[in-house]
Amino acid sequence: MMPNLSERIILGMLTPSSNTVLEPTTTAMLSGLDEVTAHFSRFKVTEISLSDKGLAQFDHDRFLGAADLLADAKCHSIAWNGTSAGWLGFDNDEALCTRITDNTGAPATTSILANNDLFRRHGVTKFGLLTPYTDDVQARILDNYQAAGFDCIAERHLGISDNYSFSEITEAQVEAMCREVANEGAEAISIICTNMRGAALAERLEAELGVTIYDSISVVVLRALELAGVDATRLHGWGRIFSQ
Repeated sequence: MMPNLSERIILGMLTPSSNTVLEPTTTAMLSGLDEVTAHFSRFKVTEISLSDKGLAQFDHDRFLGAADLLADAKCHSIAWNGTSAGWLGFDNDEALCTRITDNTGAPATTSILANNDLFRRHGVTKFGLLTPYTDDVQARILDNYQAAGFDCIAERHLGISDNYSFSEITEAQVEAMCREVANEGAEAISIICTNMRGAALAERLEAELGVTIYDSISVVVLRALELAGVDATRLHGWGRIFSQ
């Protein structure tokens, strides 16, 4: 049924140019909410590294140009559906969200800030971490979480820097890494990457392993819905975070 046009909720998602997972996943997640649609604005991101080139991709002006295009669609919230603050520092995303809101008038969030907000709400202090990233990027993420009071007790990463290649990591690989960190005692698992196939696995793996999974696509969808005034508990089949 087509919703009353005055009741439409429009979510804006800032998307890495080489990402092929987050858009279909986000659309699938929202398919049961008739009044909600997600709309995407891309900017150039092709590698995840600590090189000058890799870091320059996340200059805030690049985000703001893409966010301005989303603002033309009168989005109720705008989210950076990406995890760069994991290695750049959480304050980087705080500043980014302030600039997005100042420029567009829309409340803003990011995958990392949404993850951390849920950690605090749910009382998570120890967690397992899964990423596709290289050793140095993974180390930076671990340092930032440690400094914020979150202790990573188990981690797995795949040593990849090409952003497109993250989408070719299979669900079976993600499942195996989840089982490994759960076996090492992690009861909360963050899958930090929005181009990796973790969201659809959450509900089944949570039931199997007795964990809660915080997938980077899932957490930002949840927070974007909240910022837009939508009850995120209406979203079913994507894991515990939507019912806690």
